[in-house]
Amino acid sequence: NARRKLRAGAEARDYLMTVLLTGLRKREALDLAWADIDLAAKTLTVEDTKNHRSHTLPLSDWLFDMLQRRSEEAADGFVFSGPAGRLSNLRYALKRVREDSGISFCIHDLRRTFATVADSLDVPGYAVKALLNHKSGDDVTAGYIITDVERLRGPMQKITDFMLRAGGLRETAEVVQLPSEPAAPFTRER
Repeated sequence: NARRKLRAGAEARDYLMTVLLTGLRKREALDLAWADIDLAAKTLTVEDTKNHRSHTLPLSDWLFDMLQRRSEEAADGFVFSGPAGRLSNLRYALKRVREDSGISFCIHDLRRTFATVADSLDVPGYAVKALLNHKSGDDVTAGYIITDVERLRGPMQKITDFMLRAGGLRETAEVVQLPSEPAAPFTRER
């Protein structure tokens, strides 16, 4: 029973991280099936989206590693599924994250955070729209811009790197080992 709870916790963690690192909507991420994941191309595709357009995203390094690990443990056809079945009840996971972080939030706030971070990193506006699968509306210029999945790979990795550094999951700078012996004093030649 303890293993089952831990496993469900890992499923919820991976799900929440996926929403945070992709900007997917709650249902889009929950409904991800293994048929939607292309580990060879390092992409995921959501077919049933709010705007009824297929949405393909590149996988950042962290997402690729997590999905590869999950694929080796896959219990059924869905990405966020385990011995207890498909992940559906996030109430306890959200409660724990809220208590541990002291921040009240909803799942859609993770999508907003993704967009805000993308903007703060100077990801071009049209790339942010493409990452979020937003329609361009009456924006004529957007109709001229063709954005493919490879064009989005760099911004997706940049956003992931920032999020993982901010969360303490990735080093913020290269750590350099200093010599244990003090260096000889510097003397100036005349």
